[in-house]
Amino acid sequence: MTRPLLAEQIDLFLQSLDSEKGYSAHTIRAYGHDLAEFAGYAVRGAGLTEEKEKRSLVIDDIDSLTVRGYLGLLHRKNEKITIARKLSVLRSFFRHLVRHRLTDEDPTAAILTPKHSRRMPSYLSVDDMFRLLDRIAADTVLELRNRALFETLYGSGIRVSELTGLNVFDVDFSSGCLRVSGKGDRERIVPVGEKALNRIQSYRDRLFTQTGIGMVVDGPLFLNKNKGRLTSRSVARILDVLIRKCSLAVPISPHGIRHSFATHMLDAGADLRTVQELLGHKSLSTTQKYTHVSIDRLMAAYDSAHPRR
Repeated sequence: MTRPLLAEQIDLFLQSLDSEKGYSAHTIRAYGHDLAEFAGYAVRGAGLTEEKEKRSLVIDDIDSLTVRGYLGLLHRKNEKITIARKLSVLRSFFRHLVRHRLTDEDPTAAILTPKHSRRMPSYLSVDDMFRLLDRIAADTVLELRNRALFETLYGSGIRVSELTGLNVFDVDFSSGCLRVSGKGDRERIVPVGEKALNRIQSYRDRLFTQTGIGMVVDGPLFLNKNKGRLTSRSVARILDVLIRKCSLAVPISPHGIRHSFATHMLDAGADLRTVQELLGHKSLSTTQKYTHVSIDRLMAAYDSAHPRR
């Protein structure tokens, strides 16, 4: 029986992430980078130097000592959260191999994930969020677009990649909802709010007046200056300019607006599972990181009001 080669199985595993799991291209690239880094360590440990030799390393030559040595190397220059992520990628890879009977043992099975403190997401206060949105001028078509962009991002809590992926027919003005394609191409319906919808309509009306591009034909909802689809990176650059104009104390990214949405919803009494659905999180534990602000305020209220604190 042919012994499975590490390099070939990594390639096949990455293909399965696309065909079976529906992972995004960005996620697959990240997995590929981490697995290539591990493979490079493993072949060096095996004393292989030639390119042909490197691709000859077999899965069964990798044991828990190999994985522990790799993690030890990572500890010299990486934070615990990064090491935990890279170990998670290795776990997924070796579980895939065991599931497909390409190896009998998982060398990551007995290795504990390093504990790390969870970073609290950056967010804006309600006042700062309103100040940011109201600071955006609405005179030109690009300014109208920018106002619509961030009203939609804050009004719905969607990811910036979901925002730039919106098409014209994804907006339902009658129901006040967006059809969003999230991670793994999972679709969900998200309410967006009247202010954001009005801004979208104003932007598209001006766009039609100036360019003839209307909303009767499907296509990107938010366009760049060349009439193509706006990118996530462009949204981040636009936001950087706005933050400097507002002189906000908290540096915020487009993802930080999503954090602000979740925090403000929970502070106002929204149910955690409802926020989970709105954000498109598969796991409730992912949403729970947003509860820190609500808990801090509850504790402050308790300390100031309870007679036997």
